[in-house]
Amino acid sequence: MGILKSEDQTKTELEEFRRMLVASAGIHRRKDQRDLNRTQFPATKTVADDDLDFERLVCVTSGLSFLGIAIVNKLLASGYSVRIIVDNPEDTEKMREMGSSYRNISVVTAKLTDLQSLSQAFQGCRGVFHTSAFIDPAGLSGYTRNMVELEARASECVMEACSRTPSVKKCVFTSSLLACVRPDTTDHHHHQNPPLINHDCWSDEALCKDEKLWLALGKLRAEKAAWRVAEESGLKMATICPALITGPDFCSRNSTATIAYLKGAQEMYECGVLATVDVNRLAEAHVCVYEELNKTASGRYICFDRIIDSEEEAEELARQTNICKTRICGNGATSTSSSRNVRPRFQLSNRKLSNLMSTTTPRPCYNESLERYDY
Repeated sequence: MGILKSEDQTKTELEEFRRMLVASAGIHRRKDQRDLNRTQFPATKTVADDDLDFERLVCVTSGLSFLGIAIVNKLLASGYSVRIIVDNPEDTEKMREMGSSYRNISVVTAKLTDLQSLSQAFQGCRGVFHTSAFIDPAGLSGYTRNMVELEARASECVMEACSRTPSVKKCVFTSSLLACVRPDTTDHHHHQNPPLINHDCWSDEALCKDEKLWLALGKLRAEKAAWRVAEESGLKMATICPALITGPDFCSRNSTATIAYLKGAQEMYECGVLATVDVNRLAEAHVCVYEELNKTASGRYICFDRIIDSEEEAEELARQTNICKTRICGNGATSTSSSRNVRPRFQLSNRKLSNLMSTTTPRPCYNESLERYDY
């Protein structure tokens, strides 16, 4: 998912890519069989078919990551052709060998900070999903201060390449809920009680610096850099700000990013903004927003399906992530209640995305049992 990865992580990502290809092949074989059963005359390839293929070619940066694979899988299931960007030539060759018999997937090598290689990778694509995030497994928290400027620079470079590539018409940018939930609390004292955290909210840069929340700062700067380029160039873009990404074996498959996200987890828990989202629902949200960019979608979207709001939920998350429960909810009810009297409690809302997905997909990106959070 970033520029620095361990050998074990690379092997895991390649294995997940192989599994995704096998699963996708099964889906397409069943679809092809259904189409064959319905077909009465031989299909004839037309110019319109070529145009449709071009319209449905998209590029996913870091398509080998935990989220990237889920998005690629959802895109393939939705009939898209996908070009995956990998920054390691050796990984590219391995992926090409795995995917050589799959017509809807191609793999290219590009550096996210190299404008020319990105422009070449995007050539012919109608849209781009920028999912890549920079991580540092050598750092104690999985994300060091050095990653902040690197991520912002890569974000700016990706968006610049999108704007310079004639075929690219729109982009979905993966940010983070961390870019929203660390606000300057003085701005909220005279608002509704409890104050609302939604798609209009931004984390405070000075606060992130003071508390050494480098992932929050990196996501904040990266998203703002992307918006600056998109607005200057006129590129259609939307950003999705997901909570902590979970799913099958998420901690082992996405361990470094999980550790980085949970830095400062106790404060988020106390403020009511420690949330999670299933990786497959998040992938569904990405595709939904992309398809609606020509219609009603625009701006930022917060995506979560669960808020960690009790000691039991905190204990379960601690077990899943192999960290101490006290890092999430403190030393128990007494200390938590004391802290909550000091820290402001926020109301976390994903209403904008829920409304969009409820009109376009049968399953919106939130847990219906959490409707009380949807303001």
